[in-house]
Amino acid sequence: MRALIFDLDGTLIDSKRDLVLSVNATLREMRRAELPEDLVASYVGSGAPVLISRALGGAAKPEELQHALKFFLAHYEQHKLDFTKAYLGVREALEELRGVPMAVLTNKPVNISVRILEGLGLAEFFRAIYGGNSFATKKPDPLGANTVLGELGVTSAQAAMVGDSEVDVQTARNAGMISAIVNFGFGTHDRERYPADIYIDRMEELVALVRDGDATEKNRLG
Repeated sequence: MRALIFDLDGTLIDSKRDLVLSVNATLREMRRAELPEDLVASYVGSGAPVLISRALGGAAKPEELQHALKFFLAHYEQHKLDFTKAYLGVREALEELRGVPMAVLTNKPVNISVRILEGLGLAEFFRAIYGGNSFATKKPDPLGANTVLGELGVTSAQAAMVGDSEVDVQTARNAGMISAIVNFGFGTHDRERYPADIYIDRMEELVALVRDGDATEKNRLG
């Protein structure tokens, strides 16, 4: 692996509580019953519109969805860093990987993603940060990943998509990348149907994988 593309929620940051609180605030606004934390968390990963649509259920009217999404985004913007933090070891791993081309590709809206990463002091590690509204399609469509690979100057075979959900595995597959899944995230992942190439318990494990790849390449070249 010579480049890394990271998912955001459940991968770099533990944003579960802030997302759940904002979704349930939205449900109260819409006079709906609140949902359990784990259920709301299972809806995360495909972007804010899908998150709110799933939370409201299939009977929601288009105007209800529009109002709910607007409320959710405004509420979440105000409370995005109340409890959100980087997972243990993320900053240390990124410091070790500073010389490796890295980017963030999330289905969360790009502006709020950038502000969260800046607020946590992590934005500086990435050459590019893209969100769910950065391209015409979202993950798992490979458009965003392919664009990032071009900007990083690497082929898909030289890069890994690091995430926590089956969306990230599918994105990697669709773009021809290695899929690396963290075991500490909260994204939905049917591992039998969407097995990853690599599973890691700590983000620091990526450091050795990238370094081993560099050593192998150097040995191959003599």
